[in-house]
Amino acid sequence: MTRTIALITGASSGIGAEYARLLAADHDLVLVARRADRLGDLAGELRAQGAVVEVLPADLGTRDGVATVAGRLASGDVRLLVSNAGAGGYAPLVDVDPADIDRLLTLNAVAPVQLVRAALPGMIAAGEGTIITVASLLAFSAGLDDPRAPRRTLYAAAKAATVAFTRTLAGELADTPIRTQLLLPGVVATEWNDGAGRDISWAMTPQHVASASLAGLRLGETVCTPGLEDQAAALDALLAAESALVTGGNQPIPAARYRGPQT
Repeated sequence: MTRTIALITGASSGIGAEYARLLAADHDLVLVARRADRLGDLAGELRAQGAVVEVLPADLGTRDGVATVAGRLASGDVRLLVSNAGAGGYAPLVDVDPADIDRLLTLNAVAPVQLVRAALPGMIAAGEGTIITVASLLAFSAGLDDPRAPRRTLYAAAKAATVAFTRTLAGELADTPIRTQLLLPGVVATEWNDGAGRDISWAMTPQHVASASLAGLRLGETVCTPGLEDQAAALDALLAAESALVTGGNQPIPAARYRGPQT
């Protein structure tokens, strides 16, 4: 039996590495990350389980790195894309080095779009394919006043873009055989942010995050929030709020509060 090829970005540790371990039983793998040594170690582990593993070192914070991985996807044989690579860059915007802005936005927002665009023609031609895009619950935190939350202007903006992209893409591909999933983890106990999540009591393990995502695929979920019990109700409420904003705001005259005293 031919094994499906899965390409996983950010595969050298954390959620990406756990996806690779869970998929190795019935997938061959293309592992993408900056750290070639870590990829090599993981590849050895997975080859011992019978998977064919290709190591593709690339820095998705650079346009050259994005082009490298997009080129691999353009070969048309990848049927599962897990777009997981990311970085927090947590800091007040005034403290972010201007040179880092393009890198962080490229990694967190541009790369997922470019990689999906590269993978889609092969998936559509084959009549099958799955795209998992990892965002974050912080995408919904712009108005959240919680002192525990990190300084996150760039990160939240990028992940909000990823959320909108993946949800809209799901509608665009609804009449095709291509499946999509938006993964929305909360705090995860990984090396992320210098391992800060490992000291947080409510952090989820990366194994649980990746396994919930794959279980969500089997359930047909286009959105997976691993820790949320009543996800359907929360998504219905989100859609209702969005509809109220978009429909209510599209009017031919300004709202009454902008029109001054009535005469």
